[in-house]
Amino acid sequence: MKLFKFSIGIGLIAVLSILMTSADHIDSPAVTSMPTDITDYYAFSSPENSSNMVFVANLSGLLTPANTTSAGFDENVLIEFNIDNDGDNVEDLVIQAIPRDGKMYFFGPVAPSQTGTSSQVQSGNDPISVDITQYGESAKMTNFGGFKVFAGPRDDPFFFDLGAYMDVLTGNAGGFSDPGTDTFAGTNVLSVVIELPKSMLGNTASLSTWVESKVKS
Repeated sequence: MKLFKFSIGIGLIAVLSILMTSADHIDSPAVTSMPTDITDYYAFSSPENSSNMVFVANLSGLLTPANTTSAGFDENVLIEFNIDNDGDNVEDLVIQAIPRDGKMYFFGPVAPSQTGTSSQVQSGNDPISVDITQYGESAKMTNFGGFKVFAGPRDDPFFFDLGAYMDVLTGNAGGFSDPGTDTFAGTNVLSVVIELPKSMLGNTASLSTWVESKVKS
């Protein structure tokens, strides 16, 4: 078991069948330069199979195409998807993603041995792995035991008109235009995507879910 500490994450309350998202792109340089910086998190029912749930964590935002070529997941960083299925805002299940030697390994969903900001790798079962897709490659995915997983660079999917937002804040505009300007157009993120049966998540009448990135101590 390896201990991970110092989490930086984004919280999200997710209700099944409704797309929920949380985003945080423009941080201080000390944060955005860290391999733990989470830009956004998505949780939703699969549009292809309503019996499945999809979790997407994006890290290392605002990557230019040139910077994306050399960007990669840090092997000292654990990406942990937390699922609360009993309404007490404490994780009942976790899915852990850890990069090693060009692959992303996934453990869970499994009850964590400890909750909160420190984690132990739940390595009791054989992990599912996928080759990390490199920039410019076709997406590499693994389908196994009801799981579908992916890890690698993707175009930033989050649309936000930062200029219009600043104009609204300063009183220079009364609202946003449609469609507006995509501030993040042309930039990339590092994505970790998991699709799995909802039956693996316990009580799915209502779920709370959040993601954390944790640095090995």
